[in-house]
Amino acid sequence: MEKIKELKKFFKGEDIDGYIVPKNDEFFGEYIPDHNDRLNFISNFSGSYGFALILKDQNFLFVDGRYTLQAYNQSRNSFRIITIPNKMPHEVLKGKKISIGFDPKLLTKKSLSTFFGKSECVYKPIYRNLIDKIWKRRIKKNRSKFFILPDRSVSEKYQSKINKITTYLKKKKSDFLFITASENNAWLLNIRGCDTKYTPIPYSYVLIDKNKNIKFFCNLKKISPLFKKHFKQVEFLDIKKCDKILFKIKKKKFIIDKNTCSYLFENIISKNNRILDFLDPIYFFKAIKGKKEIENIKRAHVYDGVALTKYLFWLKKNYYKKNITEISASEKLLEFRKKNKKFKFLSFPTISGTGANGAIIHYKPTKDTNKKLKKGDIYLVDSGGQYEFGTTDVTRTISLKSSNKRIKNIFTRVLKGHIAVANFKLKKNTSGSAIDFAARKYLKQIGLNYDHGTGHGVGYFLNVHEGPHAISKRNKINFKKGMIVSNEPGYYEKNNFGIRIENLIYVKKNRNKMSFENLTMAPIDKDLIIRESLNRKEREWLNNYHRSVFKNLRKSMNKIQTLELQKACSAI
Repeated sequence: MEKIKELKKFFKGEDIDGYIVPKNDEFFGEYIPDHNDRLNFISNFSGSYGFALILKDQNFLFVDGRYTLQAYNQSRNSFRIITIPNKMPHEVLKGKKISIGFDPKLLTKKSLSTFFGKSECVYKPIYRNLIDKIWKRRIKKNRSKFFILPDRSVSEKYQSKINKITTYLKKKKSDFLFITASENNAWLLNIRGCDTKYTPIPYSYVLIDKNKNIKFFCNLKKISPLFKKHFKQVEFLDIKKCDKILFKIKKKKFIIDKNTCSYLFENIISKNNRILDFLDPIYFFKAIKGKKEIENIKRAHVYDGVALTKYLFWLKKNYYKKNITEISASEKLLEFRKKNKKFKFLSFPTISGTGANGAIIHYKPTKDTNKKLKKGDIYLVDSGGQYEFGTTDVTRTISLKSSNKRIKNIFTRVLKGHIAVANFKLKKNTSGSAIDFAARKYLKQIGLNYDHGTGHGVGYFLNVHEGPHAISKRNKINFKKGMIVSNEPGYYEKNNFGIRIENLIYVKKNRNKMSFENLTMAPIDKDLIIRESLNRKEREWLNNYHRSVFKNLRKSMNKIQTLELQKACSAI
């Protein structure tokens, strides 16, 4: 509470009655360096999404359904926890006519309008971040250089991608595209960086015009002479010059990314130019993986499947003999992944939750919450890796000799939903909202549901969560050949258990027919399945899936592991 009191001392001087603290930094990525996590500093909340609204007399923390329980556990002493979209900030502010400050580098006009637009409050940009005034920390300088992906890793040369963008600009009668999402710059130039812990993104902005002139704004210390030489059409500039260069452009038409172009930049551009109502097209281009990328991703999933499967065998054999905790279990899984030289780092913090902790959807064990794995519980592990040629994300729920029939019934219904997604008959206009309905059907038959989407897009050695497509109630983006999405229905019972089964799948096209094909290679725990509850088609799917897992993983197993794999993948 002391920190919040310190923050509120500045309200009078700034003539405000409240202040917004978002999770993101100025690059709007999912994962941020610890020294930029202002929301965690002020609220204790460590999840990857949320924002605080701190008023003179009340403090609110807004999160989505993945984080409701976690936010309650971490922040309830100082904040009222609110789940969006069930309740929105403008509803909390109804009837109030107060002034609320925000950092214009950390919010977009779109997010401000979505969450706060319907209130009668005044929103005031404050150019010196108020959290930074009270948070004295040492900022570690990241000196890692940006790097170029090898030809074997990419399906399309960067020159071809630039042509795509300029063709799009001409078609839309736009002079410029201002790209503020670092992952989109990474896609455009086939480059990566080490600017966040879990995603190989190069913090940067790109300004590209219809004549292929490109200005690349970044920390110039991250660019080597060899890197610079590779890009003949690109001018590399200090990121601090970005606003000055934008100021100089007048009477032009712009396309910006309204999800990541800050209030500050949008204001600068719109002052002297016209912003067209189109999306950054890179989201759509990036979502469709080329033939070489799909081949590489399949390899990454086999490597990852070997590590995860060996870990699951180890876990089943040892959890009751050794003192295995959620933290030591996730460390062991990382050990297995590190045995493969192609593994770079994790694609997100491993979710390792046993018993009641499994019910916290995006749970990350800490010293205070760390539980021992014990007989009779079920254990949920959601993890992924970054490889030079792919990003993985997989969840398995494991029986620790659980004999609970209700849990098995729910697990089987989650599996039926998972199979319904995998087998979904795709048409030209199939979007995620239709598929999401099929995933929940069997849980809803017994009055159950889950508070997250069924699937998210996945990047190529990039963001583990990427759009624009997803399997969720509101997503209307049509699935196209080459798109990758997660398939992860689940069920969570507070203070009791959590269940999720997640594979990554991609859209395959055969003779004009589209279908999903699995990428993830790891057995699904048959100890939790009620065989009789699966129909013939579902059993066939499961047996075919396990046959494929066995075929892909057997070469990397020793004799004992091969026998275990045979058993885990045997037909039901």
